Amino acid sequence: MRAGSVATMLPLDRAVADGARFLMASTSEAYGDPLVHPQPESYRGNVSSTGVRSVYDEAKRFSEAATMAYHRHRGADTAIVRIFNTYGERMRPDDGRAIPNFVNQALRGDPITVHGTGAQTRSITYVGDLVRGVLLLLDSHETGPINCGTEHEMTMRELAETIVRLSGSSSEITYIDRTADDPERRRPDLTKARERLGYEPAISPEEGLRRAIAYFSG
Repeated sequence: MRAGSVATMLPLDRAVADGARFLMASTSEAYGDPLVHPQPESYRGNVSSTGVRSVYDEAKRFSEAATMAYHRHRGADTAIVRIFNTYGERMRPDDGRAIPNFVNQALRGDPITVHGTGAQTRSITYVGDLVRGVLLLLDSHETGPINCGTEHEMTMRELAETIVRLSGSSSEITYIDRTADDPERRRPDLTKARERLGYEPAISPEEGLRRAIAYFSG
């Protein structure tokens, strides 16, 4: 919570003092477990302020509020990007996210552990597409928030099956208890990114996952 509050406001002060542009890296978690699908930036979210994910979710929402307050009341040149699930080379193998977990389990031939039934969905974004979107926003005059991601929505079960296939693994898929407050569906509405920034994701899940698997294999 401190990282998402004090540590956001300090560089905002610096940006005001230096006349610099400040870009806040927010998250699709600002939408919580959404009741609107896909999620446009106008959707205010379905977030628990006391749940097990609230420390991250609410810290990001606070950072967004602080960024907009500095923009409105102190004239800061700011932008907010809401980042959806991203993957690719240079991820830490032990960072706990689904794709590194699945890839490393597949490469070892271990069972792929999927939470719940695996029917919950995510839209996965290759890191190169994300970086391009962030730079487009940074180099613009847009304030945001603006979604950055892809519309390649798939279930977690489909994601695990794809990784097993692409890695040539013999791993089987097993199911474990689902974590609390795990969002059911997640896909960005990219209308604003397309119209304001000319953003268009280019890398398919098949190609991006191949690159990620090759990185972890090396």
